[in-house]
Amino acid sequence: MPLLEVDDCALVVIDAQRNFYPPKRLDVDRLHLNETVQRIAWIAAVAGELKVPVVVTEEEPEHNDHTEEAIRTALPADAVTYPKNAFAVWDNPDIATGIEATGRATMVLVGLETDICVAHSALQLHEAGKRVVVVNDATFSPGRAHEAGLRRLAASGIETLSTKELFYDWVRTIEQANAFHEATADLTVPPGVRL
Repeated sequence: MPLLEVDDCALVVIDAQRNFYPPKRLDVDRLHLNETVQRIAWIAAVAGELKVPVVVTEEEPEHNDHTEEAIRTALPADAVTYPKNAFAVWDNPDIATGIEATGRATMVLVGLETDICVAHSALQLHEAGKRVVVVNDATFSPGRAHEAGLRRLAASGIETLSTKELFYDWVRTIEQANAFHEATADLTVPPGVRL
């Protein structure tokens, strides 16, 4: 897989909503979910600093509430949020139009759930001719569903990488990485990741 070109990427944050997993869901590893949310927020903030367009989706926000606050506060001011009523982002005409409006050919996907909305979105975007990359430690499904989703993506030829790999693909050089860290001291290390 060739390195990602930051100027060709758009970030798609899929359904990272507050009430997607209500407290009564006992099968949810809350620590893992929280770490995933923190990594999504970090990636969103990095995308804003690097001028990567951000598209955000919310599945049934009237039931699932809105995007997690940590992520919302990290989003760049020009990020656009869309309601989503089909599992794949590409199957929602408004979201597809928003994705096309970014002018980017590479879609970087993060969010919930790895095996359903993220997987469906990745497969449909790939079918539509986009290069699709899923950030494997910034997506979440409970239990074994996360790994099952990643296996399905790999079997379908969808690229995956980690938050750390994404960052270094985007900045490319030691000089750019150092300049980024000097300019954004609060974004030096992704949550749960050692650089």
